[in-house]
Amino acid sequence: MAKKTTPMMEQYQKVKDQYPDAFLFYRLGDFYELFNDDAVKGAQLLELTLTTRNHSAKNPIPMCGVPHRAVNNYIDILIDKGYKVAICEQMEDPKKAKGMVKRAVTRLITPGTQMDLNGEQARDNNYLAAVSQQEGKFNLAYTDLSTGELKTTTLASTNELINELVNLQSKEVVVDGDLSSQLTTQFKQRNILQSHQPTILKNAEISYLTQDLEASAQQHVVALLVSYLLTTQKRSLAHMQKAISYQPSSFMKIDHYSKTNLELMTNMRSGKRQGTLAWLLDETKTAMGSRLLKRWIDRPLIDPTAIGERQDKVQELLDHYFERSNLQQELIKVYDLERLAGRVAYGSVSGRDLIQLKTSLQQVPKIKYVLETLDSPVFEELQGKLDPLSDVAELIERSIVEEPPIAITDGGVIKDGYNDQLDQYRDAMNNGKQWIADMQERERKLTGINNLKIGYNHVFGYYIEVTKVNLDKLPQDRYERKQTLVNAERFSTPELKEKEALIMGAQEKSTALEYDLFVKIREQVKAQIKRLQNLAQQLAELDVLQSFAVVSEDYHFVRPKMNTGHSLKIKDGRHPVVEKFMGHQEYVPNDVMMDDKTDILLITGPNMSGKSTYMRQLALIAVMAQIGCFVPAQSAELPIFDQVFTRIGAADDLISGESTFMVEMMEANNALMHATDRSLILFDEIGRGTATYDGMALAQAIIEYVHSHVRAKTLFSTHYHELTALENSLEHLKNVHVGATEKNGELVFLHKVSAGPADKSYGIHVAKLAGMPTSLLKRADVILQKLEQKDVKLPSLSEQKPSNYHAEPISAKVSEPVKNEEEDAPKVEQNGQLELFEPPVAKSKSSVDRRIIHQLKELNLMGMTPMDVMNQIYKWQQKLK
Repeated sequence: MAKKTTPMMEQYQKVKDQYPDAFLFYRLGDFYELFNDDAVKGAQLLELTLTTRNHSAKNPIPMCGVPHRAVNNYIDILIDKGYKVAICEQMEDPKKAKGMVKRAVTRLITPGTQMDLNGEQARDNNYLAAVSQQEGKFNLAYTDLSTGELKTTTLASTNELINELVNLQSKEVVVDGDLSSQLTTQFKQRNILQSHQPTILKNAEISYLTQDLEASAQQHVVALLVSYLLTTQKRSLAHMQKAISYQPSSFMKIDHYSKTNLELMTNMRSGKRQGTLAWLLDETKTAMGSRLLKRWIDRPLIDPTAIGERQDKVQELLDHYFERSNLQQELIKVYDLERLAGRVAYGSVSGRDLIQLKTSLQQVPKIKYVLETLDSPVFEELQGKLDPLSDVAELIERSIVEEPPIAITDGGVIKDGYNDQLDQYRDAMNNGKQWIADMQERERKLTGINNLKIGYNHVFGYYIEVTKVNLDKLPQDRYERKQTLVNAERFSTPELKEKEALIMGAQEKSTALEYDLFVKIREQVKAQIKRLQNLAQQLAELDVLQSFAVVSEDYHFVRPKMNTGHSLKIKDGRHPVVEKFMGHQEYVPNDVMMDDKTDILLITGPNMSGKSTYMRQLALIAVMAQIGCFVPAQSAELPIFDQVFTRIGAADDLISGESTFMVEMMEANNALMHATDRSLILFDEIGRGTATYDGMALAQAIIEYVHSHVRAKTLFSTHYHELTALENSLEHLKNVHVGATEKNGELVFLHKVSAGPADKSYGIHVAKLAGMPTSLLKRADVILQKLEQKDVKLPSLSEQKPSNYHAEPISAKVSEPVKNEEEDAPKVEQNGQLELFEPPVAKSKSSVDRRIIHQLKELNLMGMTPMDVMNQIYKWQQKLK
């Protein structure tokens, strides 16, 4: 027998069936209700009380709800946890509905389409992405729905795609078909929600947004993204900007591993913004300026002309303190124009939002005046683009009260004098209220009841209230009882009923007319959204430039010179974030000098001496220079880097299940594969994650490969002092070291980088600083002296036979079966030392041994999981038994 349900639950289930992967917030009066599984799970996630509907039924329906006025807080919690929320509204007045109230989903909110961002989130972008695959390449489009930004590109590999999504911090990706299981797994591992949009819509809106794109594949992925927005949002996207195609190669490329290592946006220890480059440089006064700053840090420029133009503007603002201060005072009063424009287009703008818009626009003439007083040609173009939208500001000034209520449906939003009909209604309401006051006075005199009062409530309307002790004074012919209270009675009269009808009629008509007028005003503003967005872009840029000027003055930054060659000269460079924490007087500055003939600085010195800081500060200086900011140094001349690669610090990639050493090798390999002679590479302690000789061999091989084949500017720090001998054989490598000294048996770090190798290792001294037992330290010192007597030495590149050194990157394909076993036998130098790249196996070993050695040499470690490696080793072990 089929389970019987109520008409309301039938309606609910029909809607729910359309949105099976979303929490359905179903409007019932002043609450949004959740039912069945949504209620059970929602009560847990939102910490709500779980109740039931139809308590007496055999199987009551689980149920929980939230007040409609507080719904946004609960929606935010679910979205932050990666869920979708469908909002089902009542589409008609329940009082006028015949039968079931009509309901429909008015919006689907997802992690990538969240619009109402507050607090610190308001200073961040929330990017929704779409991905399609064609001919082995990935087409990517992304948008911030709250601002209307829309961009697209084509990427060559899975790694490039993931890197771009991670850099964008996308929470949701839209696809139109099945992607590879590997890609889907990576999305899940990084908590990126994958949504499907099976149908590409065809309409004028999509045609407009894609009209400037030449590549059909990019047109397709943008259409996919916009189709998803139209399907889920069910409203106008008038604020969406035309799609812009970009090439990642047009900017300095920094993969997400390197951005993490350099702490550009996120502090590695706390996961927060404090202690990052973005935190240091952010002296912006607007939310849209703060977002643009992060986009600039994310994509530094490589065009010398564009870099120079930004630097010129920063210099101008730096040189004019008072004008810059005036500019800041005006920018403080500018609200988030980008997101205000989005709310206007969405139809969710309030009266208070329009007042914020008016206030912002009123600052533009003042900002233009400040730029005029600078009288500098570098700001002429930007100043000319500052459109004050005076027509919009005047419209809002004439129409909206200065302190409007939150709701736009309750009246009190439109100014007196804006609309004649509205003024007439208000006059009737005001006169009616005066008439009520006059009637109250008359009735008191007629009845002799001094505490008689005329009041109003939503249920009974206007009434005359008389206390029970005075009831005998009322005339019986005119007063009609309406309500009985404990200590009083409420009445009405024919005269009061007549006036009530007039007053209430005027109030209803006034409220309805106000809402209509507000919608018309909103539509007039909506027609100017493109102008508003252009203004927002110019103000955001100006805000970032003044921020650069402020931090450059506060922290004594200098303007870097950019060259198109390979010369790098930094005098007294500093790590800007570390310096801010330590103080300018405490931080020890250091030079970085690398002329056209120097590609590699090999850095030695004890732990905790500042090697990593020295390396990071160079990368940060390069990034700062190429976003147009001044840099922390006494003087700086830099080449324009096309890419930055870093391997600093030990970390397991728990997401992918890879060990510290595997991550180290993968990141090193990424640099070797993609770096050019215009790149910057930072390698910190490469090889320390494996056995000593293995690590030393790999470190030397990597240095030699970079030196001979990549020619990128490279800082390579190491504890392998044996590698310092490479300066004698590698023409483009120089040794430098971070100084330390011993005083009374104690280690003192100098934090100063000087030419030449470190004179010794200080590992045991560092262990002493860590508080290790004295007996342990003495034993370690004895062991160290014995090891040093062995004087281990690895061959230099010049000592190896050219025919035996194959400068291959650390990624090789598995070779074909060995055909000539003699050719694969190891070769021994005349001095008896085995060559670094040949297997230590005598010629007399069996062919099985040599075959395994050959396979080991050619094994593609980068394409294998740790479990694959273990399985392969097991197979070899069985063959060798």
